[in-house]
Order: sequence, then structure tokens, then C-alpha cells
Amino acid sequence: MKELTCKLLVIGAGPGGYVSAIRAGQLGIDTVIVEAAKPGGTCLTIGCIPSKALIHAADEYARVLEMAAGRSPLGITLAEPRFDLARAVAWKDGIVGRLTGGVAGLLTKAGVKTVQGWARFRDGKTVEVETEIGPQVIRAESIVIATGSVPQPLSILPLGGPVISSTEALALQEVPKRLVVVGGGYIGLELGTAFAKLGSAVTVVEAQDRVLPLYDAELTAPVAKHLRALGVTLLTGAKAKGLTEGGLEVEVGGESRRLAADRILVTVGRRPNTAGWGLEQIDLVMAGPYIRVDERCRTSMRGIYAIGDVTGEPMLAHRAMAQGEMVAELLAGHKRAWDKVAIPAVCFTDPEVVSVGMAPAEAKQQGETVVGLFPFRANGRAMTLQRDDGFVRVVARADNHVILGIQAVGAGVAELSVAFSLALEMGARLEDVAGTIHAHPTQSEGFLEAALKALGHALHI
Repeated sequence: MKELTCKLLVIGAGPGGYVSAIRAGQLGIDTVIVEAAKPGGTCLTIGCIPSKALIHAADEYARVLEMAAGRSPLGITLAEPRFDLARAVAWKDGIVGRLTGGVAGLLTKAGVKTVQGWARFRDGKTVEVETEIGPQVIRAESIVIATGSVPQPLSILPLGGPVISSTEALALQEVPKRLVVVGGGYIGLELGTAFAKLGSAVTVVEAQDRVLPLYDAELTAPVAKHLRALGVTLLTGAKAKGLTEGGLEVEVGGESRRLAADRILVTVGRRPNTAGWGLEQIDLVMAGPYIRVDERCRTSMRGIYAIGDVTGEPMLAHRAMAQGEMVAELLAGHKRAWDKVAIPAVCFTDPEVVSVGMAPAEAKQQGETVVGLFPFRANGRAMTLQRDDGFVRVVARADNHVILGIQAVGAGVAELSVAFSLALEMGARLEDVAGTIHAHPTQSEGFLEAALKALGHALHI
């Protein structure tokens, strides 16, 4: 049996894993990374990137349909448009291929050795990898577990036939005429919105009393309004009961209903990928279903680190990347610790939702606050983009005006997330934002105006 030794072994080449390996390689650490599939993980291959590609295709098609129907106020008219999902999927796959190839090239450039196969722990320093050419043993001084997460299954709706996960949804070759989405979180609404724009009759089934229940109601109201405008049926307070002939049985308000469906998309969350790679052989301390880590991503065993989704919420690629970079620098002798003030969360619905830091209700629990909200209907750039729904909202302490949270909902607001995050990381006060010149005309002016509103003197409302 072939054996390999290294200073650092990274298990999983998703965003956290490949960033950790690349940074370690840059720092001169002898690094090996093991991945059973293509580099890039769920986010790059079957999640974040391909879903945004489909969302973009759906947005473009929706705009063309508006023009063809003569509803565009821009004076543009077109002949009858058509949409080829198979061609769009091929375009999406091309993007994924370029990016996975790019990650592989970056790993090579950093001097990282890649082993393709499934890793299983033998002990805290040794793993065995099942490769195409047979088993390979790898011994390492330090190990980073970056195995990510997988879709949370529903026992009453096992995958197969008409029941699909987001992975299968992103590989469909035809637009389903009737699509039922079980789960009104960000994954379900992102894909549900896209398919509604492509012509599907979409129904969303959500057990909570509103969609996107992890965000506050004020922030998600514009999303729900636009979904209904697209013709999406929102069934909240509803529970999926099981498959029926040609559809899904749900319970709403104590009554049973049958929803006709060609496809049933299950998006009820994700769970950490902790099965199948010998976790029982090393006996790590767990925090519920997650691997417990400290402020340096160290597990309960010396020399073993864990990063990303496998360590708990928030399950976000950029969190995993930042953790991976930190661990690599720790192993190189740098002084690092996880002390992030806030991690931005973005929902690519229509309109988009961004949240950084505390929402108003959460912030109020810590003391008196001030809140400033600026609607995009008063923003010139939003008007020229034909999308003036939504707003920017700033939450700050009442005594010293230190910003505690920033949220926005609107077209394209995902691109404002870096400004919001930077403000919190830098400990900005309302006066800092209000005193910063924001380019005109841009939607970013909403941030300035929200800060001014919280200070009591907004200029444009």
C-alpha cells in the first residue's frame, strides 16, 4: 500500500479546504489535499456559482419577456422569445468547469499535492484514501477537516423520481410546468424564483408563518410581495405530508390539500457532512451534529482542526474561506484568532437580501438603539434601474452611535455587502458613514441616507 507523509493534510477541497491548502502552500508548508470529486466543493460545483448562473439566465429571460409583451417602459419591443434550459445549463457547466480548473491550477501553483479519493481516518495522524488506483495511506502532522455539508433529507420525501434536491434542480434539461418547493429558506426561494421566471407554476411550502424565517419580517416583505407578483403561490404554516398520485399532499390550517407537481424540490436546509470518513476512529468532541472548535478552529484532539459547514452555523462559503486562511497561518506560526465582528449573509432572491450584524430586535436586547431606514423609491439610481422596491436599514447604539447591524433588500444589493461588513469590522459610527462621500447616482447612497435618518436629518426623505 502506497504511503505519503506531509506536514498538513486537508480533507475536502471546498471553499474552506482549498483556501486553507493554497495559503499553507504559499507559506511553505508541505501540504496535501484530498477530495473525492472536483475541487471547489458544493459552492462552486453544485451550489452558489451554478445557482447564480441559473438565476441570471432567468432574470435575463424575464426582461426579454417583458419587452416582448410590450410592457417595457424603455420603448424596447422584441419578437416572441424562447428559452432553452439545456443550453443555459451547458453554459452554467462551462463556468463551473473554468472555475474548478482554476482552483486546481492555484493548488498546483502553491505546491499543494492533490489526491483524488475518499478519505477515512485510521487515527489522529493517519488517513486512508480510496483512490482509483487503490488505497493510499497519508500521515500528517496536522489535519484540517473541511468536509462541508449535504442537503438535509426528508424521510417522507426520499429523493428519486419527481423528488429532487438543489443538485438535480440545477441539472434539469427542461423547465418543469409545475414545481413545488418544500422549504421557504434562501435555497428554495432562489431556485423557486428562477423557475417561476422561466415559466414554471411554482408553489412554496413553508412550515413557518412566513418565508425566509431567519430574517425579520420587514426585511423579507418585499421578497414575498415580488414572489406573488411573479405568480408564485406561498403556502406558509404548511407541512408536507407525503407523495400522492401526481403531486404532494400538504397540511395547511389543519386541512389536507393536494398540490399537483411535475417536480418536488426539497430544500429544508443542510446538515454537516460527518458520516463516512471515520469520525468514530478519532472520537472528537461534538457540539450537537457539528464538530466543536475553539477560536482557532482547533478540535478536541491536538493537531486536528475543523473549518466551514462541519463546524456549524452560519454555513457560508466565505466563513469557511476565512477560517481556512486563519488555520494555515496559525500552522505557519502566525498569531491569529477568530474575532470577526460580523459575517455577511446574502440571499439572491428577487429582490436580493443582505444582512450584516444585528437586526433591530436583537440589538434592542442589548440596550437602547436608533434605527435609520431609507427606501429605494427615493433613490435616483434605483429608479433608473426600474427597481425601486426595498430599502437600506442601519441599527446603532443610541448612546455612542456605534453601528450594530446593517440590512438591505433591493435589486443588486448583494454588492453593498462589503461596505456594510467593513463598517462593522472598523467599528464605524453613524457619523463615520454620514461623513463619507458616496458616489451619485448609486444605490450605495441609501447607506448614507439611512445613517443620516438614524441621526435625525435625512436629506432625501
